[in-house]
Parts: sequence; C-alpha cells; structure tokens
Amino acid sequence: MMKYKIIIAIALVSLTITSCKKEVENPEISTSFALSDAMLKTTTTAVAKTEPVKNEMSFYGKITADNNKSIDVFPLVGGSVVKVNVELGDYVHKGQVLATIKSTDIADFEKQSIDAKSDLLVAKNGLKVAQELFDGKLNSESDVLQAKSEVNKAQSQLSKIEQTYKIYNIKAGSIYEVTAPISGFIIQKNINQDMLLRNDRSDNIFDIAEISEVWAMANINEIDINKVKLGIDAAVTSISYPDKVFKGKVDKIFNVIDPETKAMQARIKLQNLGYLLKPDMTASIKLSFNENQSMIAIPSKAIVFDKSKNFVMIFKDRHNIATREVEVYRVVGDTTYISSGLKENERVITNNQLFIYRALNE
Repeated sequence: MMKYKIIIAIALVSLTITSCKKEVENPEISTSFALSDAMLKTTTTAVAKTEPVKNEMSFYGKITADNNKSIDVFPLVGGSVVKVNVELGDYVHKGQVLATIKSTDIADFEKQSIDAKSDLLVAKNGLKVAQELFDGKLNSESDVLQAKSEVNKAQSQLSKIEQTYKIYNIKAGSIYEVTAPISGFIIQKNINQDMLLRNDRSDNIFDIAEISEVWAMANINEIDINKVKLGIDAAVTSISYPDKVFKGKVDKIFNVIDPETKAMQARIKLQNLGYLLKPDMTASIKLSFNENQSMIAIPSKAIVFDKSKNFVMIFKDRHNIATREVEVYRVVGDTTYISSGLKENERVITNNQLFIYRALNE
C-alpha cells in the first residue's frame, strides 16, 4: 500500500514537471501593430528640426493703391461734358481719352491761336518789307532789327499757344479731351455726361491707379507697437480670397497714432498678380518674427490632441511606431514648436496619424 502511494506521488510530480516544461517551451505569442502596404503608401512623415522660434501677431487693415502709382485727374477747364468714355473699374492706357468737354475757355484759346498766327504773318511781312527797303538804302539797319524782333515776339506767342493746345488736348469746335496720364484702373469717377463743370472746380473727376503692386496697411494696436519692426514677414488674406495668402514684408512704419483708432499703421508691399486685390478691400494681416531662442519644430498637422494632452506618432518603420506625449510651446500657422517630449531628427507621422493613434491606443 505504501509502495502504491509512492508511485502515485512520483507520477504527479512527473506530470507537473512535464506540464511546466511544455508551458515554457510554448510561450504566449504577442502581436504588434504594423502598417499595411496601402496605408504605408499614404502615410507621410516629417523630421523634427531645431529652428528659431517664431512669434505671430494678427491685425486688421485694408488694401490701398501705391501712392506713387496713382494720379488724380482734374479738369483744366470748365464747360459741358459731351461724353464720358470709361466707367469705374475700367482699365485704361496712357493717353486714352477718358472724357470730352465743350468749353468757352477753349474757344478763347482758339481765338488766341488765330490771333497769334495772324500776328506772326504780319510780322514776317513787315520784316520782308524792312529788308527790301534796307537793300534799297531807303531805311536803316535798326529798322530791320526791329522787324526781326517783332517776328521773334510773334513766334514766341504762337509757340506758347501751341504748347497750351498740346497740354489741354484742344480739338476743333472748342472741345477739350481729358486723357489718362498713366495706365491703370479707374478707381474713382466723379463725372457724367451732360454735367456742367465750373471753372473754379477743385474736385478731381477721375482717380487712376496702377495696381500690379499694392499696399496692405495694418492697424497696429498700441500694446504691440514695440514688437513691429521693419523687414518682418507679413502674410495677408482677404475675405474675397480666404484661402489665398499674399506674402510680403513690413517696409514702412508710420510713427503716428491715429486719434480715432488709437492705432499706428505699418505698410506691406504686395505683388498683385491678376489684380486680385482691389483698393479699399479689408485685409487680415499676420506679422511674424523670430525670437531669441530655438526649439524643436514640426508640422502642426502631426499633433494629435486627446484627453487634454498633445501627442505625436513616432515612426521608425512600419513595424515600429510609438505614441509620444509632447509639450506644445506655440503654434504658428503650419509649424508647432515643442518644448519637451521630442528630440531632433526623430520622425513624426503627418498623415494618417489619427487613425494610427486610435489603432494603438484604443
């Protein structure tokens, strides 16, 4: 009986040892996440780099024409407007006739021109007679010189009238033509057909602006004045083109506070391809500049915000992807600056990152 118990005990120990041995030899297999071929093709990454930290400020403003490339057109004479050839917003070429005016002032110029031509003809005839008499010893040389002086005087008066004709673009019938002094767009029009213009009118009848380059005028709040410097980068958007960014730099600061807006203005020159920006458009203006420090910078789209924390997905290869919590220092447009949690040259996922984050953490 004792022998039988010993055999059973040995058998149980042997079974236990065998069972443990089998458990060691066949450990539990753990599966890890891996990107599929299709997912890998659409997954993009970016390398974390140390860059100077940028600061960004937002302001409102408006688009204006370059003052150096815009001209106010005034009528040089009064009279009745016979015809207006252009409308607000039209593009005109230098020398193009904008309007015609019938004027009594022009009639006076025409009379002066006729008189000047007549005076010149009389003076030339007088010189001819004086020269013939001098040749016949019937008068003195001083008479000839006097006749020449009269011709020069009459010629000078006619030249003056001809210059007036050229400046005023005078045509026959007492017609004065208003022409464009530069090529550009009509941005203001204060004249209509059959309007009567007074001789002493002080208001302009057209504004013409060349807007291939325009200005964005930013209204700088008093609290931000010390941060705005010449040469800092500017990004301008408008309501009309919210997805289009016009880039330039601050090229002038007007060191005067507007008493009404309590703001100072800064000017940004912008190339205006296609004339998309129009004078008096409202503009949103972002000014950015580098601070005196550097941090790890990554694309903003790499950040995954969850549970009030910020994460990035660290990519080494399709089988080696990790979730990393990071501290965000500042977000400036498409760039996010990281104060801790990420090292230089680590690679973060910038597309499909949310899907991958959920697959690994949910």
